[in-house]
Amino acid sequence: MSITFEILKPVIDFVMSFISNLGYQGIFFLMVLESALIPIPSEIIMPFSGFLITNGKFEPISVVLAGTFGNVVGSILTYFLGIKFGRSFILKYGKYILFKKSHLEFTEELFQRYGDKIAFFCRLLPAIRTYISFPCGVGKTNFVKFTIYTFLGSLIWNTMLTYVGIQFGNNWKNIDKYSIYLDIVSICVIVAFAIWFVAKMRVRNNKVTEP
Repeated sequence: MSITFEILKPVIDFVMSFISNLGYQGIFFLMVLESALIPIPSEIIMPFSGFLITNGKFEPISVVLAGTFGNVVGSILTYFLGIKFGRSFILKYGKYILFKKSHLEFTEELFQRYGDKIAFFCRLLPAIRTYISFPCGVGKTNFVKFTIYTFLGSLIWNTMLTYVGIQFGNNWKNIDKYSIYLDIVSICVIVAFAIWFVAKMRVRNNKVTEP
């Protein structure tokens, strides 16, 4: 048994029990927590739910939608936490997590200009997707666009993980061995966003320097 599995075993056991007992409501609630700064990996929640589809206990579309709407609700909660407490919290305690005032100001400007798109891309990134809604709130990203892109990004992510669980079947617990494929997808998303962002900034700088 791998070290990764040993570390995650208590979380896996909790997720299995919670979803098995509560069904779709369990998926929804866990995914709310996953998007509300509680590190319960969607990489466990959704593949296990996909595995239950192979047993005839769940239906694919319902699983994906339960997880996606859970993400949206959790993200909205975190978004408003960012609006209400984010700036003052970062200014007061940010130094303890190496987050400076200049970083905050850059984040606010970034999300004012590109927040909706960043919300979408970051929903496709492991780990980062759990926390991205907070800086979106701090940066006061347009709420409607934030919600739409959070939904779309979560829909894609949850569909992939559910499909992985269906394909793995009884071997879904071995997902840690195949996480490299998710990492490759994530890297591609980051590179695509970086190229888009740099191109956007160059266009903007060219317009500023034009006589």
